[in-house]
Order: sequence, then C-alpha cells, then structure tokens
Amino acid sequence: MSIPKYDELRMSALKLLADGRTMKLKDFLDPLAQEFKLTDEEVNEMYPSGNGHIFYDRISWALSYLNMASLLDKPGRGLYTINSKGLEMLKNKTPEYINQFVDHEVAKRDKIKKVNKNPEIKILDINERSTPQEKLYTSFNNIRSSIYDEILSTILGKTPAAFEKLVVLLLQKMGYGGEVKNSGLVTKQSNDGGIDGIIKEDILGFGRINIQAKRYRLDIAVSREEIQRFVGALAVAQSNKGVFITTSYFSKGALEYVENLYGNTTVVLIDGKELAAYIYDYGLGMQVEQTIEIKKMDTDFWDSMADQ
Repeated sequence: MSIPKYDELRMSALKLLADGRTMKLKDFLDPLAQEFKLTDEEVNEMYPSGNGHIFYDRISWALSYLNMASLLDKPGRGLYTINSKGLEMLKNKTPEYINQFVDHEVAKRDKIKKVNKNPEIKILDINERSTPQEKLYTSFNNIRSSIYDEILSTILGKTPAAFEKLVVLLLQKMGYGGEVKNSGLVTKQSNDGGIDGIIKEDILGFGRINIQAKRYRLDIAVSREEIQRFVGALAVAQSNKGVFITTSYFSKGALEYVENLYGNTTVVLIDGKELAAYIYDYGLGMQVEQTIEIKKMDTDFWDSMADQ
C-alpha cells in the first residue's frame, strides 16, 4: 500500500485521540502505520532530498490541519489532544462531513481581515494547473505559515514575563541597540509604569526605545485605549519612541490613533502575524531544517557559444 496523503490520515489521527489522551507526534507513527498496513520501507521512506521522512511529515500536516480546524488542542509544544468540539464531531458526524468541515475551516483562514490584520495563518491552495515552480513556492509559503502558527501557539503557552523577554531579544536580534553592551532591559513588573522593556540606542542611554508587550489570545484585539495609555507612559518616561507588540491584532481605532499621532512621538505597532514573521526571518529560536538550491541556465554563458 502506498503512503497515505495527509488528508487521508486526518480521521485516523482524530480517532486515536478519542479516549482523551495526549500524544506526541511520534506516538502516531506505529498505530497509523499498522492501520494503513505500511512496510518498514514505506514508514522510513525519505524525500528525494534526503531530508525528512515522508510519512512522518504527512502525519504532522494532518495534525496541523485538525488543529487549525479547532478539533485538536496543543497543550504544549509537539503535544496533541482532542477537544470537546472534536469529540462531538466524532460522535455525531460522518468521516466525509468531518473532512469537508476541516477543508472548509482551513479555507476560511485564507480570508485574513485587512482592516484588523488578525494574525490567522494563510494556507494557499495548490492546483494541478500550477507550474512546478509555482507549486514549490506555494509549498514553501504554506510551510512558513504553518511555522508562524506554531510560533504563536508556543508563545501563548509561555508566561507574560517570558514574552517580554522574548520581544526585547527580538529587537536586539533585529539590530536595535547595536553594539551597546546590555542594550536590552526588561523592566520590573511591579513598577514598570506601562513600559515592559527598553532598548538603549547609545552607550550613555540618551536614545531609548520603549516597549510594551501584550500576550493576548489571537481573537482579542488591542484597543485604542491601550495604545493611548502607552503613549502616556512614553510621555512620563520622556521618550518619543515606542514599539507596541502583541500576539493578536490591533483594532481599527488603535490603528487610526497611531496614524494620526502628532508631535515627535513615534509608535510602531507589531501584530501577531508580523511578530511571527520577524521571529522566523531573524532566526530567533529557529533552526534551518533544510536548504534547497534551485539553479537556472546562465543565458549569457550559453549565448556566447556558437549556434549550429
């Protein structure tokens, strides 16, 4: 039997969690391999690049889609458990209905609201009419988006203090603070005055970037009032530079308020999707899993050769 596609694995993976247990990704390997009667060679088959097992990767995508459809929860990194919605689906709905539901829910995540920049993850569709290059780029973007989702889920499982430390490290990673020793500071929670972190831009500390970090659920917007309080905190700190970072998104009122700020005060807003992208792009807590090199013909080289 050939290795099942990720969408063929979804129902079986969901049923394995029906007893309420919490499983790691690797725990799905043996029971699913037995169910689909896979040989050891098929279970251990790797991608042509030699980097990654096909079956393991497809299980991972199946679980990701179930999680995006809110049928599974991730209580910790690499852990999966079924929730009440998933149990209800298994009890009352057919496999065909559940698969259609998952596809529908994932497709909905394509429609990211432009107004509030809600950091939902965009999964792009690959169709048979796509060129090989288009399929490659689409697959890359889907993998990247899946990692964004994992980054935000992981952050939400950490403490607010850990998040404050993370955003200070991120701004340093992005080059703010330069060569200044100990340029990043997380303020004491008991007396932070509305400032969660500070980046010193020069050795004497004349230039400072003040940070506020809000570790909110993805569906909770940061309001205009919260931005106003942050601007007030900047005034008390005699600072004209601020960065407000959240795991969620900013309300329309918050965005409009920042756009209409007058004077010398500059506030930069970073929502959850942008935060995940910066963490990914600057490699904070990330590892390079695989590098693919694609080459094209050098037309100048070949054109310089005599034609027959």
